[in-house]
Amino acid sequence: MHNKTKQWRKLTGERITTYIEEELLDVIRRERQLGSQLKVCIGTDSQVKGADTEFATAIVFIRKGRGGFMYLNNETTREKMSIRQRMMVEVARSIEVAYALSGVFNTHQVDMEVHVDINTDPMYKSNDALREAIGYITGMGFAFKAKPEAFASSCCANKVVQ
Repeated sequence: MHNKTKQWRKLTGERITTYIEEELLDVIRRERQLGSQLKVCIGTDSQVKGADTEFATAIVFIRKGRGGFMYLNNETTREKMSIRQRMMVEVARSIEVAYALSGVFNTHQVDMEVHVDINTDPMYKSNDALREAIGYITGMGFAFKAKPEAFASSCCANKVVQ
């Protein structure tokens, strides 16, 4: 992912003009100098708007006991998808980001989780994709959280696609 094709920004709207890896490396160093213990949660949510489906991916940094901050990326597609397919595209987008950034996080011993906007309650349609998503994420070696604990996708990314 060491390219600028994904346009990342802060929650404030400030665009990241460097590679996201470089930005996050600077952030980790700065936060460590301030004494912060960090954890990262990566999640994607989507919203169908007419013929378009908008995806938002969030990289959420949690400062233990001191709040947090996030980076966001939005992309839109016109591809028609079933709910299950859309859930798996969300998972794939999160894994793509997690995989690309895992070297930075591993090197600096920052714990990372992948959050999925899939309901654990079988009453919901998104649940059809849960087992496949769990297998995909854990197969890639990542920790995961699903609803209701998956705030990076269910809350943070969700706010950007509404």
